Amino acid sequence: MERKKDGELSAFAAVVLLGMVGLVTLLDVGCNKGQGAEAAGKDSKNPKIVAVMHLEPFVVNLADSEDNRFLRVGIDLGLESPVPAKEGKEGAVPTARIRDCVLGVLTTWHSDALLAPEGKQKLKDELVKSLQARVPELAVGEVYFTDFLVQR
Repeated sequence: MERKKDGELSAFAAVVLLGMVGLVTLLDVGCNKGQGAEAAGKDSKNPKIVAVMHLEPFVVNLADSEDNRFLRVGIDLGLESPVPAKEGKEGAVPTARIRDCVLGVLTTWHSDALLAPEGKQKLKDELVKSLQARVPELAVGEVYFTDFLVQR
């Protein structure tokens, strides 16, 4: 009788162990299911950032017509190529063009749009697109906000 219980216990333990292995495998597959597509999407959608360029903060009047509204924003640029040389050298960072481009975009926004849940992401997308068009040699791939304050 003792032997039979040991055999049953061993069989039960094996079934439990196999069940646990199967469960872990299913959970692992389920958790990683979208990663292949996600990773492929990231490579094609999000650029590979190799350098970050810090810009001095911006304080601008927003386009609100009813009252004076201001935006203070700190911005770093994610670049797809190394940071160009300092100004004064060949291939230098065109700081004036970068700041002018950013200011041109920021001053067209209204405070309500910036405070909306998707507002900041839309602003980032617009800044990237504008910088890529106006300063293509900089190879801007992403915009990071390091400070963001809307004063109403």
